[in-house]
Amino acid sequence: MQFQMTRRSTLASLALGLVPKTVRAATDRRVIVVGAGLAGLAAARALSDAGVETLVLEGSDRIGGRVRTSRLWPDLPVDLGASWIHGIRGNPISVLADKAGAPRVATSYDAAVVLGAGGERIDTSDAARLTEALVDAARAAVDDLDADVSLKDAITAHPGWGNADPATRRLIRQQINSTVEHEYGGAWDETSAWYFDEDEGFGGTDVIFPAGFDQIARHLAQGLDIRLGKRVTALAPDAGGVSVTLDDGGRLTADHVVLTVPLGVLRAEGIALATPLAPARQAAINTLRMGLLNKCWLRFDRVAWPDDVDWIGWVGPKDGHFAEWISLAKPTGAPVLCAFHAGDQAREREGLSDAAMQSDAHAALQAMFGTGFPAPLTSQTTRWAEDPLTLGAYSFNAVGVTPATRKALAGDDWDGRLLFAGEATSPDYFGTTHGAVLSGRAAAKMILG
Repeated sequence: MQFQMTRRSTLASLALGLVPKTVRAATDRRVIVVGAGLAGLAAARALSDAGVETLVLEGSDRIGGRVRTSRLWPDLPVDLGASWIHGIRGNPISVLADKAGAPRVATSYDAAVVLGAGGERIDTSDAARLTEALVDAARAAVDDLDADVSLKDAITAHPGWGNADPATRRLIRQQINSTVEHEYGGAWDETSAWYFDEDEGFGGTDVIFPAGFDQIARHLAQGLDIRLGKRVTALAPDAGGVSVTLDDGGRLTADHVVLTVPLGVLRAEGIALATPLAPARQAAINTLRMGLLNKCWLRFDRVAWPDDVDWIGWVGPKDGHFAEWISLAKPTGAPVLCAFHAGDQAREREGLSDAAMQSDAHAALQAMFGTGFPAPLTSQTTRWAEDPLTLGAYSFNAVGVTPATRKALAGDDWDGRLLFAGEATSPDYFGTTHGAVLSGRAAAKMILG
């Protein structure tokens, strides 16, 4: 479900003054790209193909960034990070997948079942319509306020919430958890009521990669000069270019640097910048927030749940507690489930051990399907907020973000020497792999002129 935004304030016009300018550059210049995620690889691919000497520095021991395919189960790859092409028509990831020869299978939110706390099936169609109407009405009610408020504050202040009984409120929260918190990674008390869904999308079905999303990263990386285990700790303007300091004490220089690290790293000042950024760009970093979505993949000896659905929802004992699952049984035939936790629930559960997560997941499945539900054979759990190279999953529009914010983060600084790319810089496609790729290509285009 995509809620329609009701606010079209004059704040949007501020973006007109923040469109990045083109950096004039020759192809004989040297460029360093910081980060080998999809934004960095896309930038490096475009620059290298144009004949620009390009070096990619990656702090981890692999490429892909938040695209991370695990092959811990050799016969069954699973994606610990990005999993889907969201909307295949016209999507640049679809084009790359075609070129890479990467097989894909479709999943659909229409193939879904929602269960109650005791495992009973729930028809949420009325709750979905009620929630959409409530969200639209609540946003309209705060549209003329002087300042943005959180989605939670907007909804809970509306009579539609106040007049709802506890059971209805619980279903409304389930809908918001599924369609907002899981979609954008931010808790409803942090998310902008005005602009949380200020993004665009591509048409067509959603698809996953049975052999792993990292096929896209590997395709982009072919022939590029990529140095793994090279963590950048500082950047400084230097004699018309940029000096790059590494954690091993090494130092490199380039005419331009394309910085593609996640917003979480920028906010934590994980890379020291010798010269302050433009005020609008620094304000964007301070205002945007890093969301969190974690996965718990579970492998079984057989499919013990409905095999005709892609998605399983659970209105359990607590908001967001094992509330959303994807099944691989229907699209691939594999006896595998993946539980998602977003926002506050994701943060709360990052401190649990793998064994505790697996045990809790099994308990949730027993509550959903009965005590005879089999125990998982094994599991894999993500903790994206604990990873110092990501510090979260993807960015979202927090309270105070406007359409101008991400445009201010994108583009160049330091007189065109330092450029920014990554999903957080994409006004239209933030939080997506296609947004990352498009932002990397945009940064490369600025350098190429």
